[in-house]
Amino acid sequence: MAAEAAKTKTRGSGTQKVYETLRREILAMELKPCSPLDEVRLSERFGMSRTPVREALLRLASDTLVTTLPNRNTIVSAINFADMPHYFEALTLMYRTSTRGAAARAPHDRAMMKDIRDRQDQFVAAVEAQDAFAMIEANREFHVAIAQLAGNAYYTGFFSRLLDEGRRILRLYYSTFDDQLPRQYVNEHEDIIAAIEAGDTARADQLAIAHADQIVRQIQQYLSRETGQARTLPLD
Repeated sequence: MAAEAAKTKTRGSGTQKVYETLRREILAMELKPCSPLDEVRLSERFGMSRTPVREALLRLASDTLVTTLPNRNTIVSAINFADMPHYFEALTLMYRTSTRGAAARAPHDRAMMKDIRDRQDQFVAAVEAQDAFAMIEANREFHVAIAQLAGNAYYTGFFSRLLDEGRRILRLYYSTFDDQLPRQYVNEHEDIIAAIEAGDTARADQLAIAHADQIVRQIQQYLSRETGQARTLPLD
């Protein structure tokens, strides 16, 4: 029994290592969209059996970061730029809903405001370190903390999934600045916090729209530059 438990624990730690390594590489765009993920080669790379590799790939699939094709081959999930208008429309809506909701509740929940500020501190540290991966993680947690303060678990769950799905888009966004995010965009978070703390729902809504709009514009410019053709993304 002890030997079996040790074996399971070892496999679990192996799965976690593969999962975390591949996840970071996918989010950092080191593994490009549609890159093949061969179990045999990954097993050789990590020096372990195919079982923990397969389990890690299943976890990544649940994160929508990898896709299993009908022929059972696994690839890094494609980024569907054609769906970006609908994605950004949903993201902007959730920025507004969560920020307004948080502003309505903030005066009554100082503990959760501290969590939002802590997340912002982590984001600032990541920006100063020019650590794109840390920026992506901290940005997600910042906006999820705001959604949690807003108090609607359904909205929080949906917003979290949108933020997870958009991590690679955010990586492209940061790359347009060579990972040196201008301070003005860091200050947007500070302005949002101030509006929430003041309970100013109208101001919070305006800031959420502006925050989403500048991200959309930057990605639009990136796509135009990379593809050589203009693409229209929603800015409302």
